[in-house]
Amino acid sequence: MALSTAQRVAAVLRDRIEAGGLPPGTQLSEEALGRDLGISRNTLREAFRLLIHESLVVHRLNRGVFVRVLEPADVVDIYRVRSALESAGVRAAATAPPALRAAVREAVGEAARAAADGDWQEVGSADLRFHRALAGLSGSPRIDTAMDRLLAELRLAFHAMPSPRRFHEPFVSRNRVLAELLDGGEHERAEAELTTYLDDARTLILDAMREVAS
Repeated sequence: MALSTAQRVAAVLRDRIEAGGLPPGTQLSEEALGRDLGISRNTLREAFRLLIHESLVVHRLNRGVFVRVLEPADVVDIYRVRSALESAGVRAAATAPPALRAAVREAVGEAARAAADGDWQEVGSADLRFHRALAGLSGSPRIDTAMDRLLAELRLAFHAMPSPRRFHEPFVSRNRVLAELLDGGEHERAEAELTTYLDDARTLILDAMREVAS
């Protein structure tokens, strides 16, 4: 099915949010975005409605549209859903097509290269691609769509971390461990490692959010 112009614009803005180019609290100017993307205000407003439905932006009366700022409860729920979707991917890894398994390894390599370059923003993006690839092992287009939206929302939580390097660096090696467990056919160990991994990441983000709020 062909995407509408509004859907394509929403995808562009979603990608910018996921890449960290539109941090939480950013006001989305209709005039600036319309000029940048070459679209009408009506199309842009429809794209905003789609992103509001995805919980990525909010409309504030008489003020405009802003990239959403997450609350701790949002992070808890995001990780609850992540655990379900990514664990399903790990359990499907044994029968996943080679291309899907290769995507997991490729994301590990991308993160390692970005870390070597000191590009921690890109490390964060590669980490999101790794987890999308894990869930993608299920081979479900609906799970892929859900993860796209979920990880764009999660990117908003990354902005709570005072040091991207301190947050992302330990997970570069942990991603490699998970990939190696899957390659070795140790799927039960991989699922157990994933559970601990997600618990640790959630705790780090929640602790940082509480520190900022205190």
